[in-house]
Amino acid sequence: MFIQTETTPNPATLKFLPGKIVLEQGTAEFRSETEAAAASPLAARLFAVPGVTGVFFGYDFITVTKEDADWQHLKPAILGTIMEHFMSGQPILADGALGAEENEEGEFYDEGDEAIVATIKELLATRVRPAVAQDGGDITFKGYRDGRVYLNMKGACSGCPSSTATLKHGVQKLLHHFIPEVQEVEAVM
Repeated sequence: MFIQTETTPNPATLKFLPGKIVLEQGTAEFRSETEAAAASPLAARLFAVPGVTGVFFGYDFITVTKEDADWQHLKPAILGTIMEHFMSGQPILADGALGAEENEEGEFYDEGDEAIVATIKELLATRVRPAVAQDGGDITFKGYRDGRVYLNMKGACSGCPSSTATLKHGVQKLLHHFIPEVQEVEAVM
């Protein structure tokens, strides 16, 4: 098994491409060892590597976020962990655990804004998310109110130094171009 790695705009996050489908649909993000232990055998294994502070699964990639350790020390251990997991045949997610992206709970917007929200979601799905996935992350809709769009940045995008620029200069301009009612874009957890 050959696993490629790619850097991301976030220096604390590396993207791993195992050459296999990681998640058939949706995404999953884990920010703690406890959260990972309950939902994903692979994420739990990755959190066992000292210095790992975040794990994100996309369609065909895994991004790992580190704390203070150097990538030259962490990368071999992470590569070995991913390879061992895929060779073991264990699932990526535990039974019943869903990709976080599939959950639309907690979205908020006024009923009268349904058409605007549908357009926002379509633009995110077709124009924004594929580009963000290239950098090892994801971006999902959380809400819309009074011309302001609330988005959740995940994976490499969460905590990335350039995420504010991505939101303000990329996503905000795109949405405003197609939907003049959109005045601002804001990141939320």
